[in-house]
Amino acid sequence: MKKPNSSMQLTRAADYGVRVMIELAALQGDGRVSLPALARATAAPQSFLSKVLQSLARAGLITSQRGQSGGFHITPCGAAASMREVIEVIDGTICLNVCLSPGRSCNRKARCPAHPVWTLAQRAMMEVLSSVSIASLAPPAAPASSRAAQTPAKAAAR
Repeated sequence: MKKPNSSMQLTRAADYGVRVMIELAALQGDGRVSLPALARATAAPQSFLSKVLQSLARAGLITSQRGQSGGFHITPCGAAASMREVIEVIDGTICLNVCLSPGRSCNRKARCPAHPVWTLAQRAMMEVLSSVSIASLAPPAAPASSRAAQTPAKAAAR
């Protein structure tokens, strides 16, 4: 079996970013959610998720608050954000091939038979990722969301 080519896959950070944004959108009216609860709900390592959350907060897609009643909350801008916006906050510009990168070029571009295909594939992917908002992906009452919102004591009492 061939090893998957990671250049055509999202990074783990971007995947976790999308997961956590969907989770927060599902909990939008439930106040703040702690890092441990988000890590459990998204199956992401806490230390890694912390860095992803910092990027999302810097971009204004979520807010964070320290302290006993602290945690993370999605902003209206974050709920309205597209999957593309979330991925680009984490990973930067999405690009299928170097010949499509802004500011970079390939000297074969003009005579490359694959270039038009890369261009079409890039355009299609960007259209799909841009057309889906985080809020539209959030289930109204996701089981994982209700678990994430609970404190460990409430979860243990079940």
